[in-house]
Amino acid sequence: MADTTTASATASLLADASQHLTEAFKHTQLSPDAITSLQQPKANLAVSIPVRMDDGSLQVFSGYRVHYDNTRGPYKGGVRFHPQVSLDEVQSLAMWMTFKCAVMDLPFGGGKGGITVDPKALSKLELERLSRGYIDAIASFIGIDLDIMAPDVYTNAMVMGWMMDQYSQIKQRQVLGVVTGKPLSLGGSVGRDTATATGAFHVIQTVLPKLGRDPQSTTVAVQGFGNAGSELAALLCRAGYKVVAVSDSKGGIYAAQGLDILSVREYKRSTRKMQAIYCDGSICNMGQARKITNEELLQLDVDVLIPAALENQITAQNVQHIRAKILFEVANGPISFTASQTLVARGVKIFPDILVNAGGVTVSYFEWVQNRTGWYWTIDEVNERLRNRMEKETEHIWEIAQTQGISHRTAAYVHALRRLGTAIDAKGNQDYYRS
Repeated sequence: MADTTTASATASLLADASQHLTEAFKHTQLSPDAITSLQQPKANLAVSIPVRMDDGSLQVFSGYRVHYDNTRGPYKGGVRFHPQVSLDEVQSLAMWMTFKCAVMDLPFGGGKGGITVDPKALSKLELERLSRGYIDAIASFIGIDLDIMAPDVYTNAMVMGWMMDQYSQIKQRQVLGVVTGKPLSLGGSVGRDTATATGAFHVIQTVLPKLGRDPQSTTVAVQGFGNAGSELAALLCRAGYKVVAVSDSKGGIYAAQGLDILSVREYKRSTRKMQAIYCDGSICNMGQARKITNEELLQLDVDVLIPAALENQITAQNVQHIRAKILFEVANGPISFTASQTLVARGVKIFPDILVNAGGVTVSYFEWVQNRTGWYWTIDEVNERLRNRMEKETEHIWEIAQTQGISHRTAAYVHALRRLGTAIDAKGNQDYYRS
């Protein structure tokens, strides 16, 4: 996925994201206390992380952890490694996580973390030192009942394992539940590595029949062929959907007759390349395909478009070129507020990130529960519980949208706000103290 986020766009990310929240306030009966409480984060932490590099030099990296809201439970959110990580971005992600957990009725609030770094430029040993140094810097800000971390962009089970181990060393006891998305051998949960994609697949399978779409006649394009995007593309392909285009950070490929996603995944896994897939050996024999850019993928005339990479990929600058009629946000914040409003006005159906990609945090919750009880579930148990939650909350949001005549994004925020508002008011509000 091409990272088209500019410095100016990043600087306005939180303000842009907050506009969705403001729009949802119009369709709820929240107390003034609840509205005030949910408009800003509870706490921001910025740290410097010194790392001794392999060549002996010292580099200092900027790290962040944001606590947005903990009304319904401990803060919960991933940690991302990316060159464009900023406090503003992390605040936005923490806000989204607050509403995502409420949408899924999880006993968590919203948090997020990140380090401003190009992880591809670091060795594995340097990444380990950076990961452990991050925990050293924020250890007092996290905890199994305070703030639970998870993987995000360019972090994975190995990184989570380092972080859990470092925190445990600081506390001088094993604290498995402070981090989710860990290796199975360190208390991870089966199904966590594919949970975001699996959850998104259940949302898609619940929604598309309501829109009169069946797999065989539905074309799909997926922007972002990382862990979530590639797994979701494979699930859709197996279910009979025609996935005609996929892309990664270097560009993409398009085939009108559909792509063999399993072969694409295997080729990329072995070569780390995408664009040459249909020009190499036997894979060329699968049919005609052509290279495309990420921008061209977004503009394809397909039934379903799935942005599964980074924020602000569809903005006021390119929204007029979007031709898909149904969008599922697997990435966080891939469509700006202005672009979202424009698409909805055109009749495009957008199913938002706080629902579609919530499978990851849902199975993170399952992992946290398993760590606390010491009772680990089978893959069938995890998948069944995930499917039930995703389908149930999708149905709730669909009903709210239909009943109130609002977009599915606004309906998702309304759904979350009802749960958050009730919890905030249960602690006492203006009306209570006036009486």
